Amino acid sequence: MSKSVLITGAAGFLGSHLCDRFHKEGFKVLAMDNLITGNLKNIEHLFGKENFEFYHHDVSKYVHVSGELDYILHFASPASPIDYLKIPIQTLKVGSLGTHNLLGLAKAKNARMLIASTSEVYGDPMVHPQTEEYYGNVNPV
Repeated sequence: MSKSVLITGAAGFLGSHLCDRFHKEGFKVLAMDNLITGNLKNIEHLFGKENFEFYHHDVSKYVHVSGELDYILHFASPASPIDYLKIPIQTLKVGSLGTHNLLGLAKAKNARMLIASTSEVYGDPMVHPQTEEYYGNVNPV
């Protein structure tokens, strides 16, 4: 039986490429996106393919998928400062409630989880672009 992965933010730039890669590698891909900034055109070529399912869902609400789940890749979040200003509450919810809900799902399914974030968590940067050594104005560690 093939491994399964839930990819949130699946219709976004990074999420859609992850869907392509994991599907190509033989994984069962469960793609989830509320389409607030994602676009179905990014993943429509996968619709109807074996081992691909799409869920139109907001992860800041309770998340459930049936069956076994091996991995969760949490890439659901508006990824642009323009979006942060337009939809700040949704951005905060996906990062907090969404992460909380997905951690609960990971625990229930005994799945491993990877959470992606943005350099914005380090505060308003004084250096552009930021290097890996740059801690920003806020050091969350």
